[in-house]
Amino acid sequence: MSTGKILLAIVDDHQIVIDGLKSLLEGHDRFTVAIETTNPVQMLEALHHTPVDILLTDVMMPQMNGAELAIAVRKQFPQVRILALSMSGQGDVVNKMIEEADISGYVVKNIGKKDLVYALEKIAAGGLYFTDEIIAEMTRASEMQKENEEVRLSAREIEVIKLIEKEYSNKLIADTLFLSERTVETHRKNIFRKTKTNSVIGLIKYAYEHKLIETQHS
Repeated sequence: MSTGKILLAIVDDHQIVIDGLKSLLEGHDRFTVAIETTNPVQMLEALHHTPVDILLTDVMMPQMNGAELAIAVRKQFPQVRILALSMSGQGDVVNKMIEEADISGYVVKNIGKKDLVYALEKIAAGGLYFTDEIIAEMTRASEMQKENEEVRLSAREIEVIKLIEKEYSNKLIADTLFLSERTVETHRKNIFRKTKTNSVIGLIKYAYEHKLIETQHS
């Protein structure tokens, strides 16, 4: 794969992103986009009929996210190398995709032409491409995961945190989770103690930073 044509497959739920990537590759005859689609399920089907060297996949997509697609591609087409794309460097997602799908690289969508070409050529030659920024995000995510394990919040406590973030009162949390208000109050006290926070704002900030509450990125 290190010489000759490099066949690419691109999937992103926004056509404008696909068009932008193709525009960046214009003038580089070594790259050929063999498959492009906004539907990850269709991508998986197309790979059965059209061989490619590298799959460029968005991370956040409906129907099937990038991690799920990457895992499926790794199982069904182990020869295809995978480059993940995202609006931001989500370290926890990168770590998951490396562990479960053995991806070869991860880039943010504001990547420039020179860096994209370099990333693809390096991956095609059997290498890996992760920027220093992404590696730093991965390290932070690993550290936060370790902190979460040490804090040992229960599944029920995490449910309570998610409802606190929605500004639910103790009574509404109790009604939603079929608990007594006294039990909810106990959960709140334990949550603040475990996370070493002393306000709702501090708790929600902790929850976002430690990925207890998911924020949506495309």
